Amino acid sequence: MGTRFLLALFLVLLVLGCEVQGAQLPPQDEPASLPLLAQVQESLSSYWGTAKEAAQGLYQKTYLNDMDEKIRDLYSKGSAAMSTYAGIFTDQLLTLLKGD
Repeated sequence: MGTRFLLALFLVLLVLGCEVQGAQLPPQDEPASLPLLAQVQESLSSYWGTAKEAAQGLYQKTYLNDMDEKIRDLYSKGSAAMSTYAGIFTDQLLTLLKGD
């Protein structure tokens, strides 16, 4: 169920990205700013990179076998909870879009 949700989200973002790229105006004298979706994608990418680097640095500082087991346990519980809630959200969204 989670794979379908991620695939649908990816396709929506892909379509929005194509629409934004297709709606660009012809070149003018002034340099055009990036489209809104490109700015959002760039911003999210930079946040993701920063968070990833911070997490890797923290992991390297606190690498212990006990800590490693705790992190794996926390990850497995968190990912199980997120997949459950993502499934519920997807079901509610599909019910809302589909109607009665």
